Amino acid sequence: MTSADDVIKRVRDLPSLPAVVAELLMTMEQEDLDTHALAAKIALDQALTAKTLRLANSSFYGLQSKVTSITQAIAVLGFHSIRTLVTACSVKASFAPCSVAGFDFERFWRHAIASAACARILAPRFEVNPETAFTAGLLHDLGTLVLVTHFSVDYEKVMAWQGQHDCTISPAEEAVFGTSHAAVGAALAAHWKFPQQICVAVAGHHEQLADDCSAPSDLTTVIMAANVLAHALDLSGQQNDQAPPLSLAMWRALDRGDKDWDSLFSETEHLHRDLCQILTP
Repeated sequence: MTSADDVIKRVRDLPSLPAVVAELLMTMEQEDLDTHALAAKIALDQALTAKTLRLANSSFYGLQSKVTSITQAIAVLGFHSIRTLVTACSVKASFAPCSVAGFDFERFWRHAIASAACARILAPRFEVNPETAFTAGLLHDLGTLVLVTHFSVDYEKVMAWQGQHDCTISPAEEAVFGTSHAAVGAALAAHWKFPQQICVAVAGHHEQLADDCSAPSDLTTVIMAANVLAHALDLSGQQNDQAPPLSLAMWRALDRGDKDWDSLFSETEHLHRDLCQILTP
């Protein structure tokens, strides 16, 4: 039987992300950036460069002329877009899809993109950097990828346990592994030297606030809410998808009127549709 210690040991043995990706993640909150220097570092990684240029030249962006360099891609798409593309491509490349009964990698990424889109839209209400929120939303379920790809037999037991008990996935993971994808993801985020606030958000995205508690205005709050709303909107297409509960304190923190909710849902669905065209080809 795989234990929580076995899982964490495997996390620590995983290869590091390319150094340039770690550096890109550390620039989330920086305003004074030397984009030319960062572009030069991205260009040193041929695989990342090829993937990024392919995406920049995809029909999604509809550019009139062909993009042939990372510097040009940054000029026409913006540094934030390139950073997100490079990070997403690198993380996806770190986890090759495998055969696990009941688990669909495309639907996993569709949920991740939905959470990222929703987090980006929610972020200004909580005075959180939208780009940081987007990246944290995209990566919040990293731990699931570790468990599915490195403990596939046990993860099939997780999914069977979930079906038998008609629950969300975290209790099933706890029952089989003694830990959850949130804890595993936080360990991997730390191993990959993600910014501290992203590590904290990954660790806490399933935590519940007491109903009489004031929800904090921070990145974790944004990712908690975005994850639940992405599940509720069923943008992954996952059959029998269950939305984790959202506490009364969180509803109060969101404090949106009907028109505001409609706008949030519409913007999330639109951004999700567009991003899936380039991130889940």
